[in-house]
Amino acid sequence: MQPTITVVGLGSGDADQLTLGVWRRLQTAGRRFVRTDQHPMMRIFSENEWVYTSFDHLYEQLDSFPEVYAAIAEALIEQAKSISSSSSPANTSTDAASVNELIYAVPGHPMVAERTVQLLRERCPREGIGLTVLGGESFLDQAFTRLGFDPIEGFALLDAAELKPSQLRPELHTLIGQVYDEFTASDVKLTLMEQLPDDHPIIVGHALGVEGEERILSIPLYELDRTPGFGNLSLVYVPRSTDDKLRNRTFERLHEIVGILRSPEGCPWDREQTHASIRKNFIEETYEALEALDEDDPDGMREEFGDVILQVMLHSQMEEEVGSFSVYDVIQTLNEKLLFRHPHVFGDLAARDSQEALQNWEQMKAEEKRRKGVNPEDRSQLDGIPPELPGLLKAYKLQKKAAKVGFDWDDISPVLDKIQEELSELREAIASKSADEQADELGDLLFAAVNASRFIHADPEEAIARTNRKFKKRFSYIEQQLRISGRTFDQTDLIEMDRYWEEAKRLP
Repeated sequence: MQPTITVVGLGSGDADQLTLGVWRRLQTAGRRFVRTDQHPMMRIFSENEWVYTSFDHLYEQLDSFPEVYAAIAEALIEQAKSISSSSSPANTSTDAASVNELIYAVPGHPMVAERTVQLLRERCPREGIGLTVLGGESFLDQAFTRLGFDPIEGFALLDAAELKPSQLRPELHTLIGQVYDEFTASDVKLTLMEQLPDDHPIIVGHALGVEGEERILSIPLYELDRTPGFGNLSLVYVPRSTDDKLRNRTFERLHEIVGILRSPEGCPWDREQTHASIRKNFIEETYEALEALDEDDPDGMREEFGDVILQVMLHSQMEEEVGSFSVYDVIQTLNEKLLFRHPHVFGDLAARDSQEALQNWEQMKAEEKRRKGVNPEDRSQLDGIPPELPGLLKAYKLQKKAAKVGFDWDDISPVLDKIQEELSELREAIASKSADEQADELGDLLFAAVNASRFIHADPEEAIARTNRKFKKRFSYIEQQLRISGRTFDQTDLIEMDRYWEEAKRLP
């Protein structure tokens, strides 16, 4: 006979909820195993004098729950094999089958939050062992009844040990199970606070449906880990909310709002826009975000980053409307790119420093192009630089790409000589050449200056931005001094303004 493991659910803790089928199997079983005897339903074992083996000792011996669950599954499989080898082929009576049956009893329903059962489902077919699963009432049944919500409204069941902020959706009823102790409750609290206010009302349930042991507490979120009584039968319930303040923290709400703005019932201005009409907005919003970065302004960053994201959302929404792609395709493409280009994080390669990490990135970029049918060796070394980049930044990137193949000076000395040469040529052009030729020479001088920035490891755009801020601050000082004296610019001269300028330079 094929060895068989029968998994039965003991229900949520009330003996009246135990199914008749499970009761009969427990009565007649020859070998009974339980994952834990720390459960209210174990009293029926003592009342009926059923002999059983518990795996509680593994929780003390092993360091983690995954190790415990794997050890339980391994032990059950070995027990099933031993039953098969000790059974007589001639003894096939129903009574003998019952005596030799291996029963594994778990709290609640075997298919709800029971990792050992999932491991058995994976391993038993490979080991030639039959597996039967008999249901029982889960803690979900009692949660729906005792907490009074209908899961059809939208429901999520989450594991406290694996809880992530990305799993939380305020519009769904959310049950968080496996909240064994205060330490786990503290982790749950911190994760929930990523999405919810500190005083958001939540419910803690202990031993739901178990007579004499049930406790249901409504508390503010910040008190979650300050509430005693957590154990094997504890859970946290976050009722669904239609509060816009909560929904407005989700990406899904942003996608919904942009879709509404572009809909026939939405905003007339948004409906009229095309990729071309708001193209310049993308550039302007990016520069405003850079300004917030340069000013180290967290409030400004928060607002301006949102404006940049809005541009991505609007352009993606336009493509979604014609069926090309959606913003979720954009996110998928980005995620896959990040995973692929970081083999030293998500793969088998190593990177001891940032330089090796960058080399891995470039290698994976080249591999991406090969997979798309583009041979990197057929492309120009200067390809891949967006044509609309600001001039200084574009010059910087062109020079960096050329330097990678050796088209570069060894040190900064000839670079500085080149700046002097270009400055002399600009002077000559100003003295005797056309405006176009003067502009050409000015461009050469700027290009040479960018080369110097590369040698001193200074981003030219950041350098000019710093100078712009410095100029603005000093010029504002001149304006301030004129206002103090009750004068305007037409009532002063360059000598006085230059004096104020020198004063501004000495200010911190």
